[in-house]
Amino acid sequence: MRLQQQFQQAIRTMNYAYATEKAYWSWIRQYLKFHKMCHPASMGGEQISEFLSYLVMQRHISINTQQQALSALVFLYRNVLQREELIINEWSFSRRPKKLPVVFSRNEAELVLSHLQGTPLLISQLMYGAGLRLMEAIRVRVKDVDFSRNEITVREGKGGKDRITVLPQKTVPSLKRHIEHSAALHQKALAENVSHVHLPGALAKKYPNAGKELAWQFIFASNQLSRDPRSGKVGRHHINERHIQRRVKAAIYKAGIHKHASCHTFRHSFATHLLETGYDIRTVQELLGHSNVNTTMIYTHVLNRGGRGVKSPVDN
Repeated sequence: MRLQQQFQQAIRTMNYAYATEKAYWSWIRQYLKFHKMCHPASMGGEQISEFLSYLVMQRHISINTQQQALSALVFLYRNVLQREELIINEWSFSRRPKKLPVVFSRNEAELVLSHLQGTPLLISQLMYGAGLRLMEAIRVRVKDVDFSRNEITVREGKGGKDRITVLPQKTVPSLKRHIEHSAALHQKALAENVSHVHLPGALAKKYPNAGKELAWQFIFASNQLSRDPRSGKVGRHHINERHIQRRVKAAIYKAGIHKHASCHTFRHSFATHLLETGYDIRTVQELLGHSNVNTTMIYTHVLNRGGRGVKSPVDN
């Protein structure tokens, strides 16, 4: 069996996201190319260290990017090549520090939203109003929204964790309209004998008829049918995230906001504005789905206090 097939079998058995699969395989290919296409079984920790150092010294990658490359190679050796004894010696660490998150002020957030409409507006409201990541918002299914309890259940979030977050009341009418649209697309597909919908992990085997139920359909369903890259089955997937990214970028530009902002800035703003309002950090941690409160603590450094609440001497 070829290395790529072995890798795909291992990562799919462990229920990793398809985006993670693509990212990991890209790093593995770069690793092999760096070492003149030598088979990884003939290499080990020393070669991994050389590659990680090259990424820093020659390509000047960030610490997060270097960590992803390391995770991909560790997965390859431990889960594909069964090298549990792998020892990686010292390598050059990225010196590019983690930056503080970019945050909109409340007025800026509302201004950006005012330049959006339709699906991009609704998804942005979910990112800002519920703290969802872009892909978490796009992957919300009909069954994940509880209008009676004002909750959204995030399934298979970052790290494979589920969590519950708040449902913004302002989004309810638009969400119901999107569900109606998704239902119409679903009925049309069923009439054409198309009932496949992607399910994570082992759910496809556990619920073989899920594709026939509206509850499992994506709220932000694509108008076009597509072929699942893993199973090869034709069904209806969610919309492409790039469309939302482009619209949000355009809205930020139209709003005249000169920050290095993106879709994820809405999630950062959600956390920061909740802390400003007085919500405790543990609550914000749970809504964001952070495993460690230290991750959430970074938002305390960007609260709207004007230089840690210090009054400048020039203003006295």
